[in-house]
Amino acid sequence: MTEPAGRRPLVVGVGNSLRRDDGAGPHVARALARRGWETRELPGDGAELLDLFDGRDAVVVVDALASGAAPGTVTRIDAAQTPLPPGRFRGSSHLFGLAEAVETARALGRLPESLVVYGIEGADFAFGEGLTDAVAAGCDRAIARILTDHG
Repeated sequence: MTEPAGRRPLVVGVGNSLRRDDGAGPHVARALARRGWETRELPGDGAELLDLFDGRDAVVVVDALASGAAPGTVTRIDAAQTPLPPGRFRGSSHLFGLAEAVETARALGRLPESLVVYGIEGADFAFGEGLTDAVAAGCDRAIARILTDHG
């Protein structure tokens, strides 16, 4: 789905850049911000997402994924139409991460009309900075897809 000209979605990068591949979401958000997109970075607490959804027609969320796929694999989910699989996104230590926030927003009628989630399969979530090569390449693919789908 392509948004009307001048109506780009808000891009939210979810994750912790100090946990290696968990920084995939913020990495993508920063890259798109440098291209003039409106972006936000969140550490993973899903409650903050609920506030960002309010008043928005279109939101794109990018987060690290742990589904067992090959590192760097990009998964696109139309979350306005399809529930997110629980336990796959890295989320926060508070057990209220991305999937829980989306489903809570859906139940409360606070979901944006267009909500697309790009999950980037991670490999290394240990403490430290910098993405693994496979995840950095996955981020590049996610950026290209966002530019194509929503630019």
